[in-house]
Parts: sequence; C-alpha cells; structure tokens
Amino acid sequence: MVDLALKTLLHDKLRFAITVSGVAFAVTLIMVQSGLFLGLLEKATVTIDRMEADLWVTSRNTPNIDFSHAFPETYLKRVRSVPGVARADNLIVTFMTITLPTGAEETIVLYAMENFRAWGFPWNVVEGNVDDLHRGPYLILDDYAAKRFGPFSVGEYREVFDTRLKIIGRTREALSFTTTPLAFIDYRIVQDLSPDRLRGRTTYIVVKLATGADPVAVRAELQRRLPYNDVHTKGNWSDKTRSYWVSTTGIGINMLLTVFLGCLIGVVVVAQTLYTSTIEHIKEFATVKAIGGSNADIYRILLKQATVAAVVGYLAGIVPAFLLQPLVTRLDLKIIITPEMLVIVFVGNLLLCQGASAISFRKVASADPAMVFRV
Repeated sequence: MVDLALKTLLHDKLRFAITVSGVAFAVTLIMVQSGLFLGLLEKATVTIDRMEADLWVTSRNTPNIDFSHAFPETYLKRVRSVPGVARADNLIVTFMTITLPTGAEETIVLYAMENFRAWGFPWNVVEGNVDDLHRGPYLILDDYAAKRFGPFSVGEYREVFDTRLKIIGRTREALSFTTTPLAFIDYRIVQDLSPDRLRGRTTYIVVKLATGADPVAVRAELQRRLPYNDVHTKGNWSDKTRSYWVSTTGIGINMLLTVFLGCLIGVVVVAQTLYTSTIEHIKEFATVKAIGGSNADIYRILLKQATVAAVVGYLAGIVPAFLLQPLVTRLDLKIIITPEMLVIVFVGNLLLCQGASAISFRKVASADPAMVFRV
C-alpha cells in the first residue's frame, strides 16, 4: 500500500513539487505572520516584562502601560506598610514633546524613577550609567530614537518642554508598540517638566514581594488599602496591556485572516493535487478494490500521500521563516518562533492536508472494481 501511495504521488514530480511549494508557502505565511504578531506583543509589554516588579499599582481602569493616569505619590507609604512588601517605588510613564536640533518637535515616552538600578531597569545600557540620572537634568535615550529623531551622541542636549536635558547614555531594545522612542530620566526632574500634571503625583507604584510572601494575600491587602486604584500581578498587567492593543488596533483580526488564508491555500493546493492524481490513477485504485482491498485501505493510501506532502511542505516552509528573522530585525521588527508554535503549525498543517484528502476519497470510494476488466 505504501509503495502504491508513493508511486502515484511521485509519478508526476513537477506536480508533487508544486504541491510541496503550496504547502510550504502556506506554512511560511502562517509562521511569519504569527511570529510578527508575537513580536509586536512583546514590544507592547517589554518594559513590564523587564521590570523586576511582582505587583503593579495603577489608577483605576488604566488600559495599558503607555496610557497612564496620575494619582497621589503619597500612596507609596500605604504600599510600603503592607506586610509582605519588600520594596516599593513610584514610577512615572508619560508622553512628552522633545525638540530636535532641526527645530522639529516629536513625541517621546519618558520612564522616571528615583532608583532604576534597584529594579534592573533599563536592562540593556550600552553607554552611560543610570545612577547618574539623579545628579541633574539628564536623559538616557534608546538607540531606536536615531531612526525617528536622527543621529545623536552622548554629551549632546535635547529640549523637553523647553527644558535643556543632557544625553548621558544609550540603551538598546527599549521599544514601544506605538514606535515612540523611550527615554529614562530622574523622577523629580520629570515632575518639574510637567508640574501641573505630575507635581506630587505618580502614574504607577511597582512592588517587590518579600521572600515567601503570598502574592494573593498581599495583592488583596493593597487593594483594600487603595480602593480607588487597581493592583495587578506582573503577568496580569502584561496580559491586559497586550489585550488592549489586540482589541483596539485590529492586529488580532489581521493575524487570524492571514492564518486563515494560509490554511486555505494549503488545503486547496493539496486537495487539487491529490484529486487530479487520483483521477489519473483511478484504475490502479480500482485494481486494489478488485483484488479485495477495502475503502479503508484506499483511504490509508490517500492519507499517506497527504502526510508526505504535509511533512515535506512543513520542513520546506519553516526554513524561510527562520531565514527571515534576522532580515526583519533590521526593520525594528521581530519574528518570534516558539517551540509551541512549531508544534501547533505542524499538527494543524498535517490535519488540514489529511482532511483535504477526503475530497479524493469520495471519488475513489465510488469507483467500480469491474472497470479494471473493461477494454
């Protein structure tokens, strides 16, 4: 049975190559689109994931980390007094306007804390020292800003809200979903930049739990003491931020449509190829039935053909997906391919191809074994 399956499938090598190419294209399309989707979501929460905080205190109904709302910074005292809290600090995340040397104005996202190092943040400082931020009106800027604002060097100055700030360092990988460049600044300096909105106020309180502390109990107590705020675990806050961008930007629908089209392409190509091959070799299948083969035997042949096409197409499809990873990185995009994704795409591709073989089975099942003996 296996020999017959391979013989009929490989009889026309060009057709087999077209089938494999169709499946490979579908696999590549699904892998790349899904990988870009995961890459975008990672950018949306990279600061949450990198911040060494177990709990986040936000204002009520804050939708994501970028769209923050201010509340009194004195709430920090309540947080620090809760049993199980090892450390807590205020964090300000805010959009401001930066003036470039050309005179143009752009938007920048400022992250402000009193002690960045205690939170392992920012995480990839390639030049400068975050401990120097509290020494004056200084700024550490991410390298991505060069693409939006033009080249810059440590030691240069930029104006934010008409205040001259010195660039004392650079970071990498601090990207945002909105593509707005990120910068890091001292907590009190950023309050001075926008006193009407931020003087005496913060946008988040980050919390590090003590060893052995119960996260559920600490979170419940924080919520009791701060009834007009929300308290999120790190994972919950990350999920909420990602869900916001998925539901409001349409990237989720875009990803699903692309995956659907990839599946459709794979099914159509495999179904059309197997059906054409079956029609051309209908007498061979009728012979199998004439010598006592059952419909189940016939379907096993078709399943074998579909499986071969699915496996070869899958292997040919994942190679371009991996090769594209370093290329899209140059565009400040990221294709994330996880082991789970590889397994899901493989199983899905296999099932879809095998399902497509059912179209050919209907034709073979109705074939009359007596046709073998007709002249």
